[in-house]
Amino acid sequence: MAKEYPIIETRRLLLREVTIADANDMLTYLSDKDVVSPMGLAPFQTEKDVGDEIRWYNSIYEEGTGIRWGITLKDSGRVIGSCGFLNRLTKHYRAEIGYELSKDYWGKGIASEALEAVVMYGYQHFQLERIEALIEPANLSSQKLVEKLGFKREGCLRHYEFTCGKFDDLYMYSIIKKDFTLI
Repeated sequence: MAKEYPIIETRRLLLREVTIADANDMLTYLSDKDVVSPMGLAPFQTEKDVGDEIRWYNSIYEEGTGIRWGITLKDSGRVIGSCGFLNRLTKHYRAEIGYELSKDYWGKGIASEALEAVVMYGYQHFQLERIEALIEPANLSSQKLVEKLGFKREGCLRHYEFTCGKFDDLYMYSIIKKDFTLI
């Protein structure tokens, strides 16, 4: 029997499972170089590319190694980004958090609202002790976002990933449960 996909509701947002029906909305932001390049991805070209991404979301959920919610505005229901956990290690009570948001919604506090809710969910429902965020050094807005929530930069992981034909350095940020003041 399939697990029921959790839904998170915030003041303005509904974080929910994405489906193939959301592929066109998702292609809008996943085809934007400015949105996907900090994730180490090339812009998506087709709804089939988005379908592969949705299947990955489903696989990490079924395997228990992560969960990815579609970020939707309550008033429209359209998916405008995603946020969730990957590389979850239950034995060590930790997971990595990831997120992206359509450029049309940058600077409106939406990413912060979604990220805060997902971090809280991780502590309350997954019993996480540590949540990590890996961020490219040039992605200053993402660094400011996690720092605002209390994440601390721990250092630079040199040539940590090979994406789009190059090695990327990534800053390691983390927050541990006792430092998250919103619980």
